[in-house]
Amino acid sequence: MAPTAIITGASQGIGKATALLFAQQGYDLILVARQANNLEALAQQIQSLGLKTPLTFACDVKDPSQVQTMTQKAWEQYNYIDLLINNAGIFASGPVENFSLSDWHDVIDTNLWGYIHTINAILPHFLQRGSGTIVNVSSIGGKVPTPYLVPYCTSKFAVTGLTEALQTELKPKGIHVCGIYPNLIKSSFMERAVFRGKDEADLQTRREQLNTILKNPVVEKPEDVANAIWDAVKNQKSEVTVCSANFSQALYRLFPGLTKWLSRQALQNQDK
Repeated sequence: MAPTAIITGASQGIGKATALLFAQQGYDLILVARQANNLEALAQQIQSLGLKTPLTFACDVKDPSQVQTMTQKAWEQYNYIDLLINNAGIFASGPVENFSLSDWHDVIDTNLWGYIHTINAILPHFLQRGSGTIVNVSSIGGKVPTPYLVPYCTSKFAVTGLTEALQTELKPKGIHVCGIYPNLIKSSFMERAVFRGKDEADLQTRREQLNTILKNPVVEKPEDVANAIWDAVKNQKSEVTVCSANFSQALYRLFPGLTKWLSRQALQNQDK
């Protein structure tokens, strides 16, 4: 039987690239995202390549009842799940005092609780089988504290802690857990990103600033992260840091004060 994988945030960016790669590697896929139309278009694209058409579920991972329904239907279809790839996420940039509590909840409920909801739904199945793999796509923002990304870094540091604690507890039970740590990726995540500023001009500057970075040819592509996920699953790695994120992590380890100062200078804009 073909291995089976659930991929969240599958309709675009990293999730879409990962779905295409794992479909080519022979996986049966359950693709999850909020946008049903985008999921259906991806399913048709995979089918057009002569590969098995994946199941698609319009599901908001912030809602545990929707996640439970999705996983139940996946089990009814396949009777087993081998792999969970947690990828759904939202980016946020701006001075910390300009984020409302609603903004904080939106970021943390998606980036952290979304992962917890899927893990909670899948884990009993993995424990019963004594096998399974959980991949959590985090961020270098979950390793390197970055000013003006406070809600985002908070969520991603939490995902890092979640991942490492799960590794420690679940490895003896036959369950492999891996964290993936990319830098900024050239994808459509800007569509859902939360930007806040001192005023409208500051907010717009932050949008343009990130757009400029994403146009840089050295910025990685979603396919780079998809390949990192495949490497982690195939070779049972506990952690994969993607391309330029290795430099960011090394710089912070060697010169933490300088790294914080540089990022503050680069991102403070009108907050002086």
